Amino acid sequence: MSKFLKGTFILLVAGFITRVLGFIYRIVLARSIGEEGVGLYMMAYPTFILVVTIIQLGLPVAISKNIAEAEAKGNYAEIKKILVVSLAITVGLSIVLTPALILLAPALSSTLFTDQRTYYPLIAIAPAMPIIAVASVLRGYFQGRQNMRPSAISQILEQFVRITLIATATKTFLPYGVEYAAAAAMGASVLGELLSLIYLLTTFKLKKRFKLRKNFFQFVHKGKRTFKELMEIALPTMGSRMIGSISWFFEPIVVAHSLALAGVLAVNATKQYGALTGYAMPLLMLPSFVTFSLATSLVPAISEANSKNNHKLIEYRLQQALRFVFLTGGLAVIILYVLADPLMQLMYGSTKGAYFIRLMSPFMLVYYYQGPLQAVLQALNLARAAMLNSLIGSVVKTAVIFLLASQATFGITGAALGIVVGFVLVTGLHFATVLKKVSFSFYAWEYFRGFLVMGLSGWLGYYLFEHFLLQEHLIIRVITSALAMVVSYIVMLVLFRLIKKEELKRIPWFGNLIPS
Repeated sequence: MSKFLKGTFILLVAGFITRVLGFIYRIVLARSIGEEGVGLYMMAYPTFILVVTIIQLGLPVAISKNIAEAEAKGNYAEIKKILVVSLAITVGLSIVLTPALILLAPALSSTLFTDQRTYYPLIAIAPAMPIIAVASVLRGYFQGRQNMRPSAISQILEQFVRITLIATATKTFLPYGVEYAAAAAMGASVLGELLSLIYLLTTFKLKKRFKLRKNFFQFVHKGKRTFKELMEIALPTMGSRMIGSISWFFEPIVVAHSLALAGVLAVNATKQYGALTGYAMPLLMLPSFVTFSLATSLVPAISEANSKNNHKLIEYRLQQALRFVFLTGGLAVIILYVLADPLMQLMYGSTKGAYFIRLMSPFMLVYYYQGPLQAVLQALNLARAAMLNSLIGSVVKTAVIFLLASQATFGITGAALGIVVGFVLVTGLHFATVLKKVSFSFYAWEYFRGFLVMGLSGWLGYYLFEHFLLQEHLIIRVITSALAMVVSYIVMLVLFRLIKKEELKRIPWFGNLIPS
């Protein structure tokens, strides 16, 4: 089995486990500190994401790409130089930004967030900065060597620690005030990051091929060319993430003002936006762990092939990734579309977000392509083009949200349509940019068969759910319908030759069960 397939599979399993643990964490958090505490936590969280984006500086992707190229040439001196320069950058930024965040926390809590209680969660974030600085470099190193196991295990450890500590930590500090409980929740996340870093450092020391601390500053001084090469990828990558973060920051503001123009009361606007982004979007984004896994594996795999000018391998890897996204994303889309109402009812005790799931789920298949395509662009030194595509998508999304949501006939539906237009546009631009660099064949007949399989499996699931005998047992109906869709989908993929027997045999562990 190739490193690409093995690494992707490891990240897929870890991504699935991490997403499930993340859902459990949200439930425990909400039940531990209530709506008010979650509000304080979520007000501080975008600041955390923004500071992390600045500290990482887009380096994990650049490290992964450049180390893959250096290892393909057997240049271990260059690998050490990449690590040394990257650590100097990220640790240096964390040393500057950590005290800056502590000093600015009072002003941020009283002005930007208009709730001074956010001061405590903001302070609780600060210790995570140097931890994330080192951990992000180590993850990029392992990914560049196409060893995805350390990154995968570290993510699972992080989530496990957060869930283990959250209930105890929040219960301990809740009597002092909900703001202290929210800060304790942040503290649990910091401890999760710390254990993750300890594991990564231990794994690195056991498997390294050179002494990192030896002549550290000499390598920093000689790393001007390495620094430039890293920044050529890192800065546009960070630009794409910054665009996403800023767009995320402005989105609720634009929606609120647009709905006000449409005559929607502020309280109702908040509830509607909550149903869209708090109920529907997390479920719609859940299958994206597949695309994240593929994107992480694709950067070093494509970079290695590109360094050898192996254009056939680049197209083969891309075809593999997009085909896998189509088949797995198709299954996710039909399950979400058919079972939107019961899933919302089981998870949140309300069906308010079901409408948005049915509206947006058919387009999510396009969104799932976005991660792998962006990874290919980064691996082919087209990170700047990816950043420009993201910028165009964010601007158009915001404009469409304002134009549609401000009309009474659309309302909050206009916001959902704006989000859809944004990611469809970005995916389309990414695909067009990739086509300029990579020769690519489009197999229309395969896609037609794939959509036919989706339709038939979706119809079977809907029929079973509506006509199943145990009507009073909602969870049994949902499980039966979902299993029927999964089994029928896989069987039809094999019958329609969208999945071949030899491909199933490549799947770790599962492949051994298939007879020759």
